[in-house]
Amino acid sequence: MATGVGRLQPDRAPAAFPRRAFLLALVTLALAPLTAGERTLPAMDRIDRLAALFHRRWACPALAQLHRDQGAKFVTLVNALGASAGAMRQTIDELIDLGWVRRNPGYGHPLRPEYILTRRGERLAPACDRLDRAMRSIAVQDIALRKWSMPTLYVVGEGPTRFRRVVEALPGITDRAVSLALKDLASAEMITRRVLEGPPPGSAYGAAPPGARLLPILDAI
Repeated sequence: MATGVGRLQPDRAPAAFPRRAFLLALVTLALAPLTAGERTLPAMDRIDRLAALFHRRWACPALAQLHRDQGAKFVTLVNALGASAGAMRQTIDELIDLGWVRRNPGYGHPLRPEYILTRRGERLAPACDRLDRAMRSIAVQDIALRKWSMPTLYVVGEGPTRFRRVVEALPGITDRAVSLALKDLASAEMITRRVLEGPPPGSAYGAAPPGARLLPILDAI
């Protein structure tokens, strides 16, 4: 069977645990602190990183904004990104749990940012900035920032990739979520769909030019 996912690890078994448990597993494996307010987390593979990064709609834009401004206050992030305060609070809390953002220990001076990137976040955020700019340039932010859009695009990026392979490659995803992600990406003309005669019959998906433009950046995450 053609997998179309040469960047992925060989055939991973589908994850059986719920999405909430998946995130909890990522954040509860934290080890000893690196510096004040910062800790190290076990290394993720790229698929896990993409799933964690896009679990919250505003996570990638927030990391990009923190990179551009070298830190930011909470209200600045809310206003700059157009997010609700509640959604941004959930996003920041999750980014802290993931070890990519921390509260600035020197915060208090009016010119100092409230939140800054950790060392791990500093390695990730430049790619988030490039991805954010690329999404804006082709006007796909609404669909691209949905939970499973970028992980799904990454999996089908070297197409042709069958539906079942997408399900197997993404941790915690359901068949319905894959169907919705593929439909959204196709509606934004980011992926193509080709009907296969079989055996077994089915469909194969690959990146269309707008989606292919984002793949090198996803490779850097």
